[in-house]
Amino acid sequence: MFENFTEEAIRVIFFARYAVSKLGSPAIEPEHILLGLLREDSGLVSRFLPPPTGDSIALICRQIEEHTTAGEKIPLAVEVRLSNGSENVLRSASEEADRRVQNHIGTEHLLLGLLREENSLAAMVLSSIGIEPSIIRKELESRDVQ
Repeated sequence: MFENFTEEAIRVIFFARYAVSKLGSPAIEPEHILLGLLREDSGLVSRFLPPPTGDSIALICRQIEEHTTAGEKIPLAVEVRLSNGSENVLRSASEEADRRVQNHIGTEHLLLGLLREENSLAAMVLSSIGIEPSIIRKELESRDVQ
């Protein structure tokens, strides 16, 4: 499933799995992917955050933890499934890469995929602090042209 993912994007999923273990969730949800993204590539997210960036990243993590019901910790060796929302995020990330005619799914595609899963906690938290998909797309497209 992850053969077209960059190493960074695979690490995001690994860190999402780690968040699931720590929070005791039954499945990898979009908010876990966001936590993994913040851990692996906070610079990407920081580019789109209103100042002060450091406080915004801490705010994102705090909001996710506040809205997540903690369960019993899950050992890392136990396989955890992707929720439907996370599967949608990965599918959307793949579509974003295809739209930009790129062969690999990177962290920027995961960020766009998270924002496309509009009813998820991850998208709501990102939107609440002013991150908009159109701004990210425009920035990434201008970077592709250079």
